[in-house]
Amino acid sequence: MSKPSIRDAKLYVIVDRFALGGRDPVEVAAAAARGGADVIQWRDKQAPDGEFLETARRLREQTRRQGVLFIVNDRVAAALGSQADGVHVGHEDLSVPEVRARVGDSMLIGRSTHSLEEALEAQRQGADYIGVGPVFATPTKPGYPPVGLKLVAQVRGKIRIPWVAIGGIDLENAGLVSSAGAACVAVVRAVAAAPDPEAAARSLKGKLSSS
Repeated sequence: MSKPSIRDAKLYVIVDRFALGGRDPVEVAAAAARGGADVIQWRDKQAPDGEFLETARRLREQTRRQGVLFIVNDRVAAALGSQADGVHVGHEDLSVPEVRARVGDSMLIGRSTHSLEEALEAQRQGADYIGVGPVFATPTKPGYPPVGLKLVAQVRGKIRIPWVAIGGIDLENAGLVSSAGAACVAVVRAVAAAPDPEAAARSLKGKLSSS
């Protein structure tokens, strides 16, 4: 089975349980996909493994119907159990080679990075794509200071694999991030917490496509 790719993606939407305001993550993900999301990631830091996996399987079914990539945050077993397209791990989680040993060659591995050195190391280790950020301050990463647009520009010139800018990005600043060199941006609250996720995703995708 050939490995999927996010090289052509522009909008990567993270459906985080705590941004949903009690709404069904599958409904929000479906709306985001209708609005133009190219990638959906499921993230829930506190759910028990069984509950997380059940939701991941529902999201896998929905994203497959809509033709968008599905990524699981952190939980390698759930990524395998839901037949996700990939798994995204943080800088303090398993290393890329450790994840690769578990998921094989047909699943995408994404890696969070917070500096050019970390980005280069993730590329060296064999990550399929990296997240770069947080570009701006964000409550979802309270322990990490924002890296700013300077790192986005640096990564553009140094990293060969696909990469995604993330952290505090919304409709107001997405154009700045795109102009700094990011071909794809990841958002959490800008879509997952929006009253109308479909409209929010459509506006963001339009902004990114015109930048």
